[in-house]
Amino acid sequence: MDMMSVVTSMLAMQAANTQTQVATSIMKSNADAEKSMVQTLLGGQTSAANLGPGIGGNLDITA
Repeated sequence: MDMMSVVTSMLAMQAANTQTQVATSIMKSNADAEKSMVQTLLGGQTSAANLGPGIGGNLDITA
């Protein structure tokens, strides 16, 4: 192997490593955004402290 091919392969490995790090960062960001959206859709961790009496309790539908 000549020196140029060694240098080229090392540069290619560094570029691939950088691309992997960027892809991992983007995937984590997307996962965090999806988690936030699901929590919003499901009601998240809302507090019942500001609700009136009887709001947010169990509903009896056996009538």
